[in-house]
Amino acid sequence: KTLVLSLVLKSPLILLSYRVDHKLQGLEAQFKEMDFTKDSLTWRFEQHSKALASQAAQDELWRAVLAPKFTSMELNILYSYVTEVLICLHTRVLDKLPDLVRGLPTLASILRRKVKNQRVGIVWESVLEECGLQEGDITALCTFFIAHGHRAEYYGAKVRQMYIRDVTFLITNMVKNQALQDGLLKAVHIIEKGKAVRAPEEQKSSLKELLPSVRN
Repeated sequence: KTLVLSLVLKSPLILLSYRVDHKLQGLEAQFKEMDFTKDSLTWRFEQHSKALASQAAQDELWRAVLAPKFTSMELNILYSYVTEVLICLHTRVLDKLPDLVRGLPTLASILRRKVKNQRVGIVWESVLEECGLQEGDITALCTFFIAHGHRAEYYGAKVRQMYIRDVTFLITNMVKNQALQDGLLKAVHIIEKGKAVRAPEEQKSSLKELLPSVRN
């Protein structure tokens, strides 16, 4: 009788414990789902914030590129430095990847391929490091190149020296955007220090995809 009474008394407790366990499991599943949803929303918000920040930075860079009121001569000289640096980068990548010369006919093709092709990406990073450049500098230089390529003319080193002695002062005085200023100053430094090989005329054609026309 005592055993039966004990089982009878424990039965409601056992049932209650099962119900509590079931309820707790249900709540745990809900919390996990809520955590997953929260993490998903947080990730989406972060990605959206990054996209907005990136777009804002691009817009600011374009405004900065178009803002300075350069004379035609000043613009041509800066454009020439940018052109030579971009040609230099393209040439150096091809020197390190001779088997991909046909597959990388332009600088733009390198910029596209480096994302999906690890080998191209590694070589690209090494070339940037050798030149003391970063991706932000390339973005600034390419933006300048595209924005002004339709009306700027290419001047060789001798012609540049005839008209402007201190290009660094011109850049720091006229260009207020830090990213663009840094990119242009580095371009001038690379060329003036002889880090960029003076490219012959056929090498200039490698930039046709970034620029409608490169003038002599």
